[in-house]
Amino acid sequence: MQNSYKGYRALLVHAHPDDETINNGATMAMYAALGADVTLVTCTRGEEGEVLVEEHSHKAATHDDLLGDHRVIELAEAMKELGISDYRFLGSPQLKYRDSGMMGTEPNERSDCFWQADFDTATSHLVRVIDEVKPHILITYDEFGGYGHPDHIQAHRVAMAAAEKSEWQIPKIYWNVMPRSVIQDGIDKMKELGSDFFGAESADDLPFAKDDSFVTTLIDGNSYVDQKMAAMRAHATQIAVDGPFFALSNNLGLQVWGHEYYTLVRGEKCEPFDSNGRESDLFSGITL
Repeated sequence: MQNSYKGYRALLVHAHPDDETINNGATMAMYAALGADVTLVTCTRGEEGEVLVEEHSHKAATHDDLLGDHRVIELAEAMKELGISDYRFLGSPQLKYRDSGMMGTEPNERSDCFWQADFDTATSHLVRVIDEVKPHILITYDEFGGYGHPDHIQAHRVAMAAAEKSEWQIPKIYWNVMPRSVIQDGIDKMKELGSDFFGAESADDLPFAKDDSFVTTLIDGNSYVDQKMAAMRAHATQIAVDGPFFALSNNLGLQVWGHEYYTLVRGEKCEPFDSNGRESDLFSGITL
């Protein structure tokens, strides 16, 4: 790992506010602190999210439909905690794509939701960002969107199409991945503590668990866990700080939050490698 990443540029494409912190918070904080330029593009404002805070329950889509505006504020606070100044919503300020909700639900049929968006138009918005930012790495979801959410799938499709259509050719592209062994270890530890892990008996019960062979790259962001946790707390309507994930981090140690996993899908896997042969630096092999 270098001491300075000044001049290196990363672009992350996510579906909703809070996805970036859960998946990549330590990575973002680390590279930003080391001097890299980190840009986040969020595709929707997360209007259909479940509200976990009673005082904000009226903002839900089924009530006053104000959650999107509030999650914009939460995202700004989270980015402040991670040290990220360049964060944008896809298509803004011209338009806003709405949260699509889950497949087969009424929000998924709305003409203004991201799932129903004109694909070429959405892609063109991201192409402009890529050609402006000229990122050395792109981070987004796999083709299943991690767990099948329409907005995650659409974010993947738009990100990959934009990477192909942009004048700037991104040297390395990564997809987020959660290895099965890590999830299973968490389930086992939660059982030892007498707690349920969202009803899962095995990692195989969870759609986002992938075989460990998919992991090409592991970022050790343990030194930036405090920033990641603060950013998670900023997304208060979506993340319960007293929920099972936080209990898990308290009992397994901070590495459950500090380790973030990736699959390299464009570019060459380069040194430095860890003891398992995985990259330890997303920018490895890139020269300015």
